[in-house]
Amino acid sequence: MENSPQRRPDLQPRLSSGGLALQTGEAGWRLEIPAGEAGTYRLAQVDDYAHRRRSQFAWQAPVEMHLEARSSSAAVPGTWGFGLWNDPFSLSLGLGGGARRIPSLPNCAWFFFASPENYLSLRDDQPAAGALAATFRSPHWPAPLLALAGVLLPLLAVPRLARGLRRLGRGIVLQESMGLQIDSRQWHSYHIAWQAGRAVFSLDGQIVLETPVSPLGPLGLVVWIDNQYAALPPDGRLRYGTLANPHAEWIEVRQVSMRAN
Repeated sequence: MENSPQRRPDLQPRLSSGGLALQTGEAGWRLEIPAGEAGTYRLAQVDDYAHRRRSQFAWQAPVEMHLEARSSSAAVPGTWGFGLWNDPFSLSLGLGGGARRIPSLPNCAWFFFASPENYLSLRDDQPAAGALAATFRSPHWPAPLLALAGVLLPLLAVPRLARGLRRLGRGIVLQESMGLQIDSRQWHSYHIAWQAGRAVFSLDGQIVLETPVSPLGPLGLVVWIDNQYAALPPDGRLRYGTLANPHAEWIEVRQVSMRAN
């Protein structure tokens, strides 16, 4: 069977604290957050799932995502990126701007750019900040079981117990990531081929990560920039919050397309 034609996804803005989302042509966006101090969550995002239930997200494997992107800075304070995910924590870890959904375990395949304050990995042998190609695969636990597991979350405030929960989490949330050595201020081409048992990430036409850690769908398409950070490093000291950005930060994407195979 031949591949289906490329589709331009129906992306809608989601903004917080002065964030801007400007459409550039039929398949491009400029997302910008204003300068500001720490303590206020600033977000500029477009996605195709804002008003959907998680079970109604648009994409299932096999599907391919393609776009070109560049950023205002080599290290934007906070995070930015694009890809496919299930919005497991309603976007913002409680800091505002997220949809009201029951939390879920993470499933995603994305290109993720995180400033050094972040440590977004349960494993100690993989990169957890910087420019990353990354996947997470988690089981679809029913809400009552997730609620029961949520009782353990206050233990993350105790480093010794948090270290134990990180080890436990590795057996539940599978992940794979690869660090990328690029200048994100320049235009680059990004491609994700998501299949039922494999995820393949390509940068400028070259495969940078191929892994059997493939997320469970359905997933939504997201492109974002924000000033948030979260870290649960090997020492178990949980940290999260918002960062100051002395000047406005932006990303631009173009030729955004999806192809269901």
